[in-house]
Amino acid sequence: MALNALSRSPYITPEEYIAGEKLSDLRHEYIDGKVYAMVGESREHNEIVVNMIVSLKRQLAGKPCKLYVEDVKVHIKNDLTDRFYYPDIQITCGPRSSSRYEVRDPKVIIEVLSSSTERKDRAEKFFTYRQLESLQEYVLVAQDTRRLEIFRRENNWQWELYTGEADEIELKAIDASLKLADLYEGVEFPESPPSSDQVKRD
Repeated sequence: MALNALSRSPYITPEEYIAGEKLSDLRHEYIDGKVYAMVGESREHNEIVVNMIVSLKRQLAGKPCKLYVEDVKVHIKNDLTDRFYYPDIQITCGPRSSSRYEVRDPKVIIEVLSSSTERKDRAEKFFTYRQLESLQEYVLVAQDTRRLEIFRRENNWQWELYTGEADEIELKAIDASLKLADLYEGVEFPESPPSSDQVKRD
């Protein structure tokens, strides 16, 4: 049964969701029995993700870590919740789970923010991701300006902000690093709309 039909049901089991995702042309996130379609991505979002993949794959060569991107789900299941999300990037260093379609033990999760997802990435997802005992670092990357934020379990998830083009951000959990100059290479930021004062003057 397709997910658009399942979504009209009062409750969808995880098994129904996984089966439906395999048949669906769209990606959906699963939140405690409900499914929600995901919106499309901008070119800037895509370019930043590709830049991160290029940088991190090179650094992970020879290490017992795997990098997975947008089409692989992370599964968070405990006494409080049962959820499947699609992080932009997740990195795991443990033994591979039995499922080919999900990860349950990421050490690092990276999300590229957009106006439609930022609130969810900062609140709902951050709260849920922290329930993963394996997770050590959560990274948020802006797509409309050079800005990276990182939260680390070892620092009780305190906020760290990086905005300088030459800034190098250490990912201690996987013995790797990111440079803002590399992340935003080739990215053209969208122009901000003119303010009301500018429109009046023109």
